Amino acid sequence: MRKQSAARFAEREVHGVDDAGELERVVIWIERLPGALWAVGRAVNPQYRRSDEARRDDYVFQGYELADALEAANSALEDDARVSEQDGHEEKIKPFVRDELLRPLERWFFGR
Repeated sequence: MRKQSAARFAEREVHGVDDAGELERVVIWIERLPGALWAVGRAVNPQYRRSDEARRDDYVFQGYELADALEAANSALEDDARVSEQDGHEEKIKPFVRDELLRPLERWFFGR
C-alpha cells in the first residue's frame, strides 16, 4: 500500500561561508510527494529552524519525471559546490544518481 506522506530519498550537504563570513550548511534533497511528484529541495542552515518540515520556498523543482528531478538536484548541487569551492571549502560531493532513488522508491511504494 502506498504512503501518502512525503518521503525523502536522497540528501547531500555542502559547506561554505555566508556573506557575513559565518559557516553555512546547505542541504539539497530529493523527495517523493503525494500525487506521484518528485521534488527537489534546498535549504540553507536548516539546523536553525524551528521545524524539520520543508518550507514552500525550499523547493527548486516539482514534477513527474525522475530524470528532471535528478537534473534539477545535480544542477543545484553543482552551483552550491562551485560557490563553496570559491570560498575555500573543497569538498568532493557525489552527484545524485538514479539507482540510489529506485531502492527507496520500491520500499516506499511497496512497503518493504
